[in-house]
Formats: sequence, structure tokens, C-alpha cells
Amino acid sequence: MLSRVRTIADLQFGRGTGIHLFPDSCRFITSRRGGVRQVLLDGKRLATLRAHDGRLTLGLAGGKRLHEVLCGKTGRVEVREDVTSFIAAGKNLFCRHVVQADPDIHAGDEVLVVEQDDRFLAIGEAVVSGTEMIACETGMAVSVRHGIKKEE
Repeated sequence: MLSRVRTIADLQFGRGTGIHLFPDSCRFITSRRGGVRQVLLDGKRLATLRAHDGRLTLGLAGGKRLHEVLCGKTGRVEVREDVTSFIAAGKNLFCRHVVQADPDIHAGDEVLVVEQDDRFLAIGEAVVSGTEMIACETGMAVSVRHGIKKEE
């Protein structure tokens, strides 16, 4: 099970992320058929494996670990300073509030929402590509799943 979720993480987030995201001490919640449902570490949810497409959705703990692992601007969406409290509270991010976004982000990708100084704020799913987040003035950019203030 551990090697499977590490492989999925490597494919989804980049080579080498799986081993850092999921340490050997992870526990698993499985389905009745033995498939992985959730990955836990110290009682906190790192990720859930979506049954319909086999991709990982990250919990807040998983997002924080991914933030530490991914370097530079990879997988990140930077927000304007005046909306950081809303995003940290778990509110959705709109294109007009995006300062910068990784151009390799595709719609449906798990993304890290960060302040301009790269402080982690939230984890969510990109609604549009990174390029579109910058180009568009209207519409939702990221459907935020967990913000740091909502979970603390």
C-alpha cells in the first residue's frame, strides 16, 4: 500500500515527492475490498485516494508536508496580501486575487495556496490552469479544501 501511494504521489506531484510525503510510519484506512481510502500520520489525514480517478486529494497535514518538499514555485498559487485571511479561513480563491501561479498547473490539479513570502495558507483543487489564473480577471481559480485557520 505504501509503495502504491508513493508512486501515485510521484506521478501527481513530481519524482521523489512520494517518499517525503508518506513516511514509513503512515497508517491506512482501507475499503472492504482492501483498497486504500485514506493515508494518516499521527492521527492526521495526509491524503485520500479518490476512487473515480485514482488521484490523491491532500488534507491540511499533507499540504503542509508537500509545501516543505516542493521547491521554488512548483504547484503554488500566490495570492494578494489583502485576501490572505479569507483564504486561510478556507474561502475559495478567485482569479483577480492571484499574483503568480505555476504555469504547469492544470485544471483539476492539487495546488498549494501561499502568500507572496511563500507562507503556506491552504490546499485546494485548481479550477483553471496556472496561465489562466493570471490572465483572467473573473472566475474561480482554486476551490480551497482546507485553510490553515479553519483546521487549527
